[in-house]
Amino acid sequence: MNAATRSEHDLLGDRDVPVEAYWGVHTLRATENFPITGTPISAYPHLIDALAAVKEAAALANQELGLLEARKADAIVAACREIRAGKLHEQFVVDVIQGGAGTSTNMNANEVVANRALELLGHAKGEYQYLHPNEDVNLGQSTNDVYPTAVKVATVFAVRGLLKAMFVLQDSFARKAVEFRDVLKMGRTQLQDAVPMTLGQEFSAYAVMIDEDRSRLAEAVELIHEINLGATAIGTGLNAPAGYAESARRHLAEITGLPLVTAANLVEATQDCGAFVQMSGVLKRIAVKLSKSCNDLRLLSSGPRAGLGEINLPPVQAGSSIMPGKVNPVIPEVVNQVAFEVIGNDVAITMAAEAGQLQLNAFEPIILHSLSESITHLRAACVTLAERCVNGITANTEALRRTVENSIGLVTALNPHIGYTPATDIAKEALVSGRGVAELVLEKGLLPAETLADLLRPEVVAGSGQALA
Repeated sequence: MNAATRSEHDLLGDRDVPVEAYWGVHTLRATENFPITGTPISAYPHLIDALAAVKEAAALANQELGLLEARKADAIVAACREIRAGKLHEQFVVDVIQGGAGTSTNMNANEVVANRALELLGHAKGEYQYLHPNEDVNLGQSTNDVYPTAVKVATVFAVRGLLKAMFVLQDSFARKAVEFRDVLKMGRTQLQDAVPMTLGQEFSAYAVMIDEDRSRLAEAVELIHEINLGATAIGTGLNAPAGYAESARRHLAEITGLPLVTAANLVEATQDCGAFVQMSGVLKRIAVKLSKSCNDLRLLSSGPRAGLGEINLPPVQAGSSIMPGKVNPVIPEVVNQVAFEVIGNDVAITMAAEAGQLQLNAFEPIILHSLSESITHLRAACVTLAERCVNGITANTEALRRTVENSIGLVTALNPHIGYTPATDIAKEALVSGRGVAELVLEKGLLPAETLADLLRPEVVAGSGQALA
């Protein structure tokens, strides 16, 4: 040890720790053992806040039960509140992917809280004889109830941000649906001309997709409110005194403002990751629908002269280093890639949940990492798609109307008014001659011009599907 370090001891022996570090020997070993992603747990602020909230709730419960003296409890609570206010987050340095079921994360939290509490008590960092990371900060706890509880609390708050971002995108699509409600176009099935619709209906469908998934996400997050705090190692509550689980839950609910409930069976809750699997499944559903919508936007804007060219995406950057004037649909493309990532993360979460053995799942770190990445990236993707793409989309209105007038599919809309057999004859002649359906209908006197114009009004052609929400 020298002036720049302090010596700390653990099961494996003595190690020197930087004197200014709030973390200790357990965290030091974890940083050496898990140089995996280069992403520290501090990259997920919601997780750090949640860990501090759990430690604060535990200290209050232990003080309430007479297990922790008030002086120590007050110092621990004060340290936790500083962390929840944004301080010391840089001290949470262990890699997000780690062996040990999250033990390194829990010990990182225990050491940071303990050393800050020691300072508040007038002691130096590392003087654990006055306040200990395990004996005081981790009193009545195990990684196996602290870590999953913190992950769940963090997930609830992260999902709130995603729900807001999804509403931003939903609103963008809905406003475009209103803007394009009178823009007539051809609908397509299997990429072939089908029947007329409005561009507003097309964008309305995207808005409804997002709205439906917001509802599914809100439902899935309800399961995340069930925690196993007080379960300790395997769910039996060993080393947690009577009344601790309820007291800790109550304090954590007050600290976070969340309606947290203790699982009915703590042994089951400690080994089961079903809530995370369900949450990930909903995130995958969101990703799939977002990707499908972006596929449509890229297809509808293809060209601009040799493709569909029905809509124009706002140009945001030059598209080619060799082809002058080329602009690519880069915003839908990046959202597509986020969707691919989320779908892959769902597979990782599924496999991690399945790989749990007996009374514990040791693979929650990859579940945390994958879930956090999915939520964070989907949130950014929704806002980016809304602000950098959807809000600036314009329609090639006249070109769209011409496709309707020239399409054979228009005859389906006229079928009830001119009859099936004449409609079939018109379709055949239009295909052979290349002339438009409307032109042939007028030429053969099947409908007056005024009637035909009336039947081709967007609100008539679109039918009952015109609803925008």
